[in-house]
Amino acid sequence: MKRILTTTLRTLPRRHTTLLRPLTNHSRIHNFHSTPPTPQDGAASSSSSSSSTNPQMAFPCLDALETRTSNLLNNHTPVKKFSSGSGPEPSYTTGPHLTYTSTSPLHLDWGGTLPTYTIAYETWGTLNNSASNAILLHTGLSASSHAHSTPSNPSPGWWEKFIGPGKALDTDKYFIICTNVIGGCYGSTGPSSIDPSTINKATNGSGEPYATKFPILTLLDMVRAQFSLLDNLGIEKLFASVGSSMGGMQSLAAGVLYPERVGRVVSISGCARSHPYSIAMRFVQRQVLMSDPNWSRGHYYSSIPPHIGMKLAREIATVTYRSGPEWEQRFSRRRADSTKPPALCPDFLIETYLDHAGEKWCLEYDANSLLYISKAMDLFDLSEDVMRDMRGRREEYAVRRDGGGGDGEDEGGRCTLTLPEEAYQEQEEEAETTATTTAAQEETSTRKPPKDLIEGLKPLQNHKVLVIGVASDILFPAWQQKEIVDALKEGGNGNVKHVELGEDVSLFGHDTFLLDTVNVGGVVGEFLRE
Repeated sequence: MKRILTTTLRTLPRRHTTLLRPLTNHSRIHNFHSTPPTPQDGAASSSSSSSSTNPQMAFPCLDALETRTSNLLNNHTPVKKFSSGSGPEPSYTTGPHLTYTSTSPLHLDWGGTLPTYTIAYETWGTLNNSASNAILLHTGLSASSHAHSTPSNPSPGWWEKFIGPGKALDTDKYFIICTNVIGGCYGSTGPSSIDPSTINKATNGSGEPYATKFPILTLLDMVRAQFSLLDNLGIEKLFASVGSSMGGMQSLAAGVLYPERVGRVVSISGCARSHPYSIAMRFVQRQVLMSDPNWSRGHYYSSIPPHIGMKLAREIATVTYRSGPEWEQRFSRRRADSTKPPALCPDFLIETYLDHAGEKWCLEYDANSLLYISKAMDLFDLSEDVMRDMRGRREEYAVRRDGGGGDGEDEGGRCTLTLPEEAYQEQEEEAETTATTTAAQEETSTRKPPKDLIEGLKPLQNHKVLVIGVASDILFPAWQQKEIVDALKEGGNGNVKHVELGEDVSLFGHDTFLLDTVNVGGVVGEFLRE
């Protein structure tokens, strides 16, 4: 399928229009120029040109990046025509939504505080008289609250085919609530929001964005904010907590934090603790993004956004969202145009697909939100030892805030991290232990969950829980969902339903939760009806 992609500044959330102000120092654009340096000796240049047997290779992909940078610098609308198979991915559309603003502070796990905060949310269906039919739908990392179309925003939502009368989340029975998470950029308070402490200091009274003065978040912080919204809506107990990917992690966290306020739990393609591979992939994305000079350590809101770093970060992420077998079927080794010589820019169809994925997202999402939310995913761990440490920190920060000790200041904005003086060294003993452990795991075909994870999930021992995994998922492999199931069962839960979709059912990898209305949506709908 061929598709024309137009990247326009109209896709930016309203608060991001400040990104388009021209820079006073135009030299920053030179960081992205790919034009070879001019030789000092003109004669040498002429001689080199005449003696060369090969022409200079063209780089249209770099030209496009430079054009967008230039257009942003000059406040023009960048337009790029691009052909690629777009696939069936839903759009993360934003637009009109409801808002809830809390005037009570949100104290965060790592010590920061949001004195006030806003949550963007949307609802579908009708809340019954007893407020007992509410389902909280948690999003993935980059999704807005727009999971389904509404009268005020008829654009299809990211779970459009899963929500509605008779569907997985049946709006004839349930009242569905979906929020944009705290830290996001689609209406909820995040790094691009105005820092209240700057409003009185600003000469025009409008204040300045938090940027990287925004405090470190956890997924549990996001869940606490969501339950503040539920309090405002008069919902004491959810019929179910449902989520996929990062939302699957939040769904478990909701049950662990508020076991008495959650009925059923659905976790799709999620985990109970982040593992090294996914942490590594998100780390690389953040490093690429922060290396874009236009990121400016997060303070880019009055200049050029780091669109190049964002594009590359999204391309890396997209690699993890699908499976090799699906791409083999979809793209094989086909080139975009086999009649033309190979190029270092996007050439194979798989390359044009990744380029398209980065293009359509690099100006739609706030870079700082990506950094903060992806880090929150890395920090996620429902193991009892981790949760106990978190509770202890929260109590310590509360004492400081109440004036009972310390200087009363939050630690959330401080960073005392230092890089190791020496590079990591691989240890022979460590490699041997790893090899032995891996062999033993393969031989027994089982991964027993650690005892502290079993203890950490015990608040869910009396809940009905549905866990869905996908064999072709490389970002959240199916063994991570099995770890959730095993930990719940070891902790005494006899009401756990586990479904694993094999490669014969789905080759869509991690993105299966967005696409499979039968094997994901059907199972969820049946579980909620049981």
